[in-house]
Amino acid sequence: MTRLSIAPPIAAFLDLVALSEGTSKAPNTHDDGYDIIVCGIDGRHNFSDYSAHPFAAGRKPIIVRTAPTLLESTASGRYQIILPTWKNLAAARGLGTFSPQNQDMACLALLEQSSTVALISAGKIEQAIEAECETWASFPGNNFGQGGRTLDWLLQQYAALLNPLP
Repeated sequence: MTRLSIAPPIAAFLDLVALSEGTSKAPNTHDDGYDIIVCGIDGRHNFSDYSAHPFAAGRKPIIVRTAPTLLESTASGRYQIILPTWKNLAAARGLGTFSPQNQDMACLALLEQSSTVALISAGKIEQAIEAECETWASFPGNNFGQGGRTLDWLLQQYAALLNPLP
């Protein structure tokens, strides 16, 4: 569950991103996905030091695939934020560490940049997912070529996250 105190529809969407990206339920997470690094051809990765983005000190990107073209990534944390995006958000928002709370704030900032928060608040979840398809590779409608979730699956998961069964 997201750690920020935000409106339930927004919190559910943040949780949806984590669920879709596979971090919150990753078998190697010890912290609800906040400690996950993108899975590579060499297996699963995670981190335990939240003082900085895991790739900030020069760690080499993870090789995600080699064919048909090489794909490397620095995607890290619950929302799989790549290092260049993190650097921009951290500078703009004054986020010092890669702590769980700052990861939540960064994800929220990404949603605010594309006006997706307003869509979520208005209950326009399908449009919100479409608006974020170029941000998260697991959302349908992008050209990342990494597979991903279907819109129906995402909408079902969002409904369950927003209204969990007792």
